[in-house]
Amino acid sequence: METLDQGIFDDYNPPASTDGSYQGTQRQMAATQSHLQKKFNQELDKVKSRLKGSKVKVGLVVHCDSIQLQASLPIRPGDVDRKGTGQKQYKISLGIPANLDGLKTAEEEAHELGKLIARKQFEWNDKYLGKLAKKSSIQSVGDVLKDFEVEYFKTRKKTEKSLHTFSYYLDYLHRYVGTDTLLTQESLEKALSSLTNDHAKRNGIKTLNVLKNTLKITSFNLDNLKVKKPESRTRDIPSDEDVVRYHQYFYNYSINRKGTIKVSCVDSWKLWQWVYGMLATYGLRPRELFVNPDVEWWLNSENKDNTWKVAPETKTGYREVVPLHPGWVELFDLKNTELLNLLIVQTEGRTSFKEINTIRVNCSSWFRRVKIPFTPYDLRHAWAIRAHIMGVPIKAAADNLGHSVEIHTEIYQKWFSLDNRKKVINLAVNKQDDVDALREENARLKAEIELLKQALARKQISEAINH
Repeated sequence: METLDQGIFDDYNPPASTDGSYQGTQRQMAATQSHLQKKFNQELDKVKSRLKGSKVKVGLVVHCDSIQLQASLPIRPGDVDRKGTGQKQYKISLGIPANLDGLKTAEEEAHELGKLIARKQFEWNDKYLGKLAKKSSIQSVGDVLKDFEVEYFKTRKKTEKSLHTFSYYLDYLHRYVGTDTLLTQESLEKALSSLTNDHAKRNGIKTLNVLKNTLKITSFNLDNLKVKKPESRTRDIPSDEDVVRYHQYFYNYSINRKGTIKVSCVDSWKLWQWVYGMLATYGLRPRELFVNPDVEWWLNSENKDNTWKVAPETKTGYREVVPLHPGWVELFDLKNTELLNLLIVQTEGRTSFKEINTIRVNCSSWFRRVKIPFTPYDLRHAWAIRAHIMGVPIKAAADNLGHSVEIHTEIYQKWFSLDNRKKVINLAVNKQDDVDALREENARLKAEIELLKQALARKQISEAINH
């Protein structure tokens, strides 16, 4: 897809706290809409000034998300000339949307109407009476994909998150709806009814509604299609012992694979073993290793706490991440320069969303290739659970993972298994038992001290009497 003009967002940086939580999403939407409204108002003032400077006797009025033309015109057919002037102030709606593209159209239409007024050639035709019916032809999903991208990014800055979200929409339209499916009520309901998976159906409906609202499509309405919220997928969250054990699988694969592998790919497994170790140690999103990795800081002698700096261009922006098990940095050999050179080769010059996504997909395929029974993201979930078991405050854990406390509580806690709950409860009970034991020991020692004080006092009195 071609690059779209994003100049409107040059001076705008959306909030980076959009991690999927409702509050984070609402914050970003509100900030983006505020920015767009400010830009629109600025451009509207400029257009009005240009029209006034050109002595065009047509004004612009914004009403109900549309831009109307305002001018003194001959009395409209069927209207009453109460003042007997032969003219009246009218607002003409031509279906022009109140956005920056609409302003360009409105300015052109204002000039055209102004010329008719100046030449005394204006007539109330179907266009100005609002009777022109829009010619419409039935389009397929594939027919509107390009327009979908154009309109979608007119109201959103292209960021890691917005590009990621849009890529999912395209994927859902291709997989769940089909590009040949017509944008009619009957065709879409038929396509959606063929989906047996509730996750797929829910995402299909959600994406079609985004498409409908973005392109102002009126040929279908999916409000009556209700899909029950799918049950949470089960996840195989690895224990610490599993994390350490499966790290070896990359090496095992390297010595057992076929000998026909390309020479240039002989050591590629080492990079993905390093990635595995980083994801496990820091709870990172896979992308956060591949977007402008700060290898220089990672190897810097001043980096005594072994923090990893996540690039500002990532989903939730810049942050500095600390390891939960500092010993894993050495155990997994995460500062090995040979491995970091492989990372540099893999990521250097690759900055586009598509290029980073290709690396991310490659990461997942390597997990499957070496027979690891969980996904890269499960290492992130394991980090969150490990932090909870270790008693790390939720706010600190959430900040380290780069998401809100809301998301941390809502999403990650649901993967907290019975075994982990037992572990935490036992730790709490043992901790309480330790506290009780310390209290008892403290009371016993206090009593002994008191007895010793009394014995000392008696001895001192006895010695004084004898002297």
